[in-house]
Amino acid sequence: MILRKQQNTAVATRPQEQKATPPAGGKATLKVIPLGGIEEVGENMTVLEYGDDILVIDMGLGFPDETMPGIDYIIPNTKYLEDNKKRIKGVIITHGHLDHIGAIPYIMPKIGDPPIYTMKLTGELIKKRLEEFHLLGRSQIHELNKDDILTLGNFSIRFFRINHNIPDGVGLAIKTPAGLLVYATDWKFDHTPVDGRPSEFDKLANYGGEGVALLMSDSTNAEKPGYSMSEKTLGETIDRILQDAKGRVIFATFSTLISRIQQVIDAAHKSNRKLVVTGRSMVNNIEICLATNYLTLPAKGMIIKMEQAKKLPDNQVVILTTGSQGEEAAALARIARNEHKTIQVKKGDTCVVSANPIPGNERSVSSVLSNLARLGARVIYNKNLDIHTSGHAYQEDLKLMIALTKPKFFMPIHGEHHMLVAHANIASSVGIPDDNIFTLDNGQMLELSTTGVQVLEAKIPTGYVFVDGLGVGDVGEVVLRDRQVMAQDGMFVIIMKIERNTGKISGQPDIISRGFIYMKGSEDLLKEVKHEVRKVVESKGNGKVKEPNWAYIRSEVRDQIGEFLFQRTERRPMVLPVVIEV
Repeated sequence: MILRKQQNTAVATRPQEQKATPPAGGKATLKVIPLGGIEEVGENMTVLEYGDDILVIDMGLGFPDETMPGIDYIIPNTKYLEDNKKRIKGVIITHGHLDHIGAIPYIMPKIGDPPIYTMKLTGELIKKRLEEFHLLGRSQIHELNKDDILTLGNFSIRFFRINHNIPDGVGLAIKTPAGLLVYATDWKFDHTPVDGRPSEFDKLANYGGEGVALLMSDSTNAEKPGYSMSEKTLGETIDRILQDAKGRVIFATFSTLISRIQQVIDAAHKSNRKLVVTGRSMVNNIEICLATNYLTLPAKGMIIKMEQAKKLPDNQVVILTTGSQGEEAAALARIARNEHKTIQVKKGDTCVVSANPIPGNERSVSSVLSNLARLGARVIYNKNLDIHTSGHAYQEDLKLMIALTKPKFFMPIHGEHHMLVAHANIASSVGIPDDNIFTLDNGQMLELSTTGVQVLEAKIPTGYVFVDGLGVGDVGEVVLRDRQVMAQDGMFVIIMKIERNTGKISGQPDIISRGFIYMKGSEDLLKEVKHEVRKVVESKGNGKVKEPNWAYIRSEVRDQIGEFLFQRTERRPMVLPVVIEV
């Protein structure tokens, strides 16, 4: 690894880069392999491979939808990296959101704990996450500056500041023997960001002047026309809400929206309010950002405990909380259910949810909002007031990115397939030939050389890896399908004592029903089931076989009783026969 600082001089100078060389006897060929993030929102992870060198960009997690009962998170399949871990030169993390850093504790130990390179705040958030998993210290975390030049094998990486809704977000300009690749991670162009540091348009224009072979750019808001709203405009809205509220303000947002948190702090100071912070991740992130000066308090003693807040007038209190996605265990949901240890909603409170629901979370968010309103709070969210601005570029910003970088080839990233297609159409509309635009699926490989680009026929293993409690990857499609069946139609357990010598049932079968029928009101059906069970067992285990095939009998009971129950109820519960040999 070679790291150099770009000189800060009055005259803009091109940094001297170490020249990367193609492998001996081979052509300059770069493989771009998305492992996650281009068939879904989240799970962002991309692999660049040149010769014997592999570079990994981001390790994010995704959140389950309603078809994944019991699943906590989803992470990318990294079998390809596990098989090639000795070739990994390093991992670059673009910013500190969970869909870019969340999978690090699950993946890093499996791929040999390669070094991580990132900006200061992102590094601190990664350290905190690794500490929670007792993994801190296994991987070296190198803190970078946006003007550094990092050389890892055949990759020479420069950085450019982008605006998002968390500080220290960077995009990457990666020089390879196959050409220059610009990787624009989650971004938007904001001329008035909260931290006063807009995107580095000059660097993007310089890359365009050098000649960008491939631009990879965020597609999350590719279907939204116009420009994304500035954080400054949102800050004015937050100021007005806190000034006008007659009672307490309960403000919910993502714990990683550091810019939004700073706006709430500033607005609280302007309206002469103290701040109570609740939610473990919110408390942790605010502590990290205050310690590293990514958040500032306008006055001492602004953050207080709830016990102190109860002694103040309601119009002098703001409660900052997690739970903007309706998560059952988050602080806002517990407040809405009146289950929080120290915070109870009262009439006159204003509850603000400053986030858009992630697809799949709409119902849980709506339930939380309804419960807050039922408790007497005035509820403000994005449908009745512009209280959230996206950290992702809208269509006009996406066009400007393409115009600045002037790429020869274009690949949309970060989003569901329809978002990628919308972004591809934007690229086509601003003059990139359709043959030079590549919309891939996870696991497909884009091969870039000095002579052109092609999508390879070969595809590496991908797919969802489910995290359920402490289990990683031990829940697969079969288990999920079973959970879905049980959630939809319940389960029906049949316990049979069968005499080994005769193959007949001893006594009556015992029935247990969960989520299928209410047993006390279904005596007639249960009698019929027991009769059918006896018929099935005694027709299959008639004593002629010295070694009864219990697996076969269980299978027959499951199939025939399942069909019988469907005929009677038009429902298909999971039938679980249990044989006790006597």
